[in-house]
Amino acid sequence: MKHFLTILSHEIRMLLVNASTYVAAVLFLAVMGFIFSGVLDNYSKAAQETSPATVFFQLFWLPVFFMVPLLTMKCISEERRLGTLETLLTAPVSTAEVVLGKYFAAYFLYLLLWASTGGFFYILHRFAQDSRFLDFGPMAGGYLFIAISGLFYIAIGVFASSLSRNQAVAGILSFTILFAFIIGLNYAGTLEVMNLDSMKPLHTALDYVRTFRHLDDFSHGVVDTRQVLFYLSGTVLMLIFSILSIEVKLLHS
Repeated sequence: MKHFLTILSHEIRMLLVNASTYVAAVLFLAVMGFIFSGVLDNYSKAAQETSPATVFFQLFWLPVFFMVPLLTMKCISEERRLGTLETLLTAPVSTAEVVLGKYFAAYFLYLLLWASTGGFFYILHRFAQDSRFLDFGPMAGGYLFIAISGLFYIAIGVFASSLSRNQAVAGILSFTILFAFIIGLNYAGTLEVMNLDSMKPLHTALDYVRTFRHLDDFSHGVVDTRQVLFYLSGTVLMLIFSILSIEVKLLHS
């Protein structure tokens, strides 16, 4: 893995000069700023049971759906389309080093974009005169959830990028997988049919992988090691699939 840091630094530089990165950043900050202002507007009108941070992070999936595809859709598909991936892998660089370098570069920018939303809470901390607006527990739990779940989401984006030469197809595939995982599984777990005794094992399994339950636990300061292990194992699995996908396509090229 001696070439990993070289690839990582190169990929970060490439992302920083990529127009899609700034499109993602502008869209992300615009959406999150709109959400944050809406949350504060509701709290300024009437007292709420939950803290603003809790409501803010409950809508994390909105920017994730467009931010992850934009950050990852070009990482491997563009290399394959231009034919530079084969050239890169003829050097003394392993497929794992290439995948991990691109993965951690995208994850770094993912964390950087979410960290920028801390400015919203800083402004609130400086100028808010109402203690209802500030609750550091849910805020810390929310950011911890974002960091841990982001490992898996970015890995999904990298895997989607490894499946196609077309970055638009890779972006759509990444969006579809994320939507199915975050929204689809959550909806499936709430169906009435899941309350049947015969469906209890499946209901238990769906309840275990429901993203919004994980977020709720983190927001209340409950860090379940099973949930952390779920995201870490999912990340490793997606990265292994990405490596295998590249190697299989190289063998048939």
